[in-house]
Amino acid sequence: MVTLMGKIVLAVVMVVMGIWVRKLIIWAWLKPKKLEKWLKKEGYKGNSYKPVIGDLKEFATMMKEAKSKAMPISHDIMPYALPFDHHIINKYGKKSFIWFGTTPRIYITEPELIKEIFSRPNDFQKPHPEPVRDSVIGGLFTSEDHEWVRNRKIINPAFHVESIKSMFPSICSSCNEMINKWEMLVTGNGPVEVDVWPSIDNLAGDVISRTAFGSCYEEGQKIFHIQKEQIDLTLQQMVMINLPGGRFIPTVTSKKFKSNANELRSMLLGIINKRKKAIEMGDNNNDDLLGILLKSNLKEIEEKGVGMSMDDVVEECKLFYMAGSETTSNLIVWTMICLSLDHEWQTKAREEIMQVIGTRELHFEDLKCLKIVTMILNEVLRLYPPASMAIRATTKETKLGNMNIPSGMNISIPIMTIHHDCKIWGEDATEFKPERFSEGVANAVKDRGGSSSFLPFSSGPRVCIGQNFALTEAKAGVAKILQRFSFELSPSYKHSPCPFFTLPPQFGAHLILRSI
Repeated sequence: MVTLMGKIVLAVVMVVMGIWVRKLIIWAWLKPKKLEKWLKKEGYKGNSYKPVIGDLKEFATMMKEAKSKAMPISHDIMPYALPFDHHIINKYGKKSFIWFGTTPRIYITEPELIKEIFSRPNDFQKPHPEPVRDSVIGGLFTSEDHEWVRNRKIINPAFHVESIKSMFPSICSSCNEMINKWEMLVTGNGPVEVDVWPSIDNLAGDVISRTAFGSCYEEGQKIFHIQKEQIDLTLQQMVMINLPGGRFIPTVTSKKFKSNANELRSMLLGIINKRKKAIEMGDNNNDDLLGILLKSNLKEIEEKGVGMSMDDVVEECKLFYMAGSETTSNLIVWTMICLSLDHEWQTKAREEIMQVIGTRELHFEDLKCLKIVTMILNEVLRLYPPASMAIRATTKETKLGNMNIPSGMNISIPIMTIHHDCKIWGEDATEFKPERFSEGVANAVKDRGGSSSFLPFSSGPRVCIGQNFALTEAKAGVAKILQRFSFELSPSYKHSPCPFFTLPPQFGAHLILRSI
């Protein structure tokens, strides 16, 4: 009997092992080779497939080498910020691909195809799972299909113009606090060297803390700092996360990340439940992002019987910080750097600000009059886009243009490459020239791609819901800074646009500030 049972168990084990071995062979070899055959047939060029790792080793090596030093001061940042992608596109042309592990990523740069991809979000979804992204970002950014439609509808009211207008005093208060700290450094000392990046980074977190959580501002600040640490921890274990099963290996870093995640969830649930009870008891004085979201969610539940769960709300609150603070802080700091390099445009912007505002307090209605500032911000978003890439995936055979793309293919829309393309923007594509936006975004590239070639906030139905909020904060921040200071690059400044989720300056932003 024992012998018979032993044979049965052994047979079951062998069958299970056989199934897993077969799946492993398909995943690691047969499927990639099948996709490689399709790539060659369609005329795509790239490196030959290396089992399991693909191009990851070369990708990591080139990124590490690029980040080990600063680059020459130039807006031609592709070779430094995206060295491997730049290398592949230069070597094989725009119709090329890379192997991200076992999955090929084809580059799509044609404006008409990009427009088609972004206009069909159900056919071209974000890759799932995506270990590095999923470690830090969730919520509306990663949801799909019905869940995305429902959540977007619930969140929309928080980002209406009237909602942003009601939050504008909080935005200005945060800006004023930063300006006052800088003035204390400069007053009586003449020109002073300041690394403005930490202050601007904290400004963006401060704004989100005030506008997202209002009365729970202090807890919001703690959440911001934990979120920042989570990004650093993810960077430290990025290679490990991309390995099959790597994120489940219990390292010191991964344990700290998990501990932070639990603390973050606990803090957010506490704030959310407190605010939810206040709303249920008739307290309608909650016009911050969280309050508006919860009231909108309550209305959805009353009308449809189902809305966002508390876990969904937690993820959206985390996303407020990641997307809201990172995008805006990057935009403000690169604007200061670009204007430090171009004093003519710095002067033009300041003259406009003094003409519109003078020395009085900034009002929400003033923003629409800041045409030059808007042109400058658009040009900075073009040269230093917050997201360097947009990745989409096919889950079934999908037609795109004249191609039938097989299931399991990733599509890479290299936003930075497109924003720096001389064929789209002209021979001066890597130069800082805000005048190209003098007639608006749609006319910035004339007949060479239009708005499909300008993608700082993505495009189509899934365009970034917070873009108006980000631009409002950036305009306010830049206007207030130019109202009080002139600035130039410090001799110690090191140019280092470093892409991760966004594009922060790796070595900070050391500028010489002068009070005016």
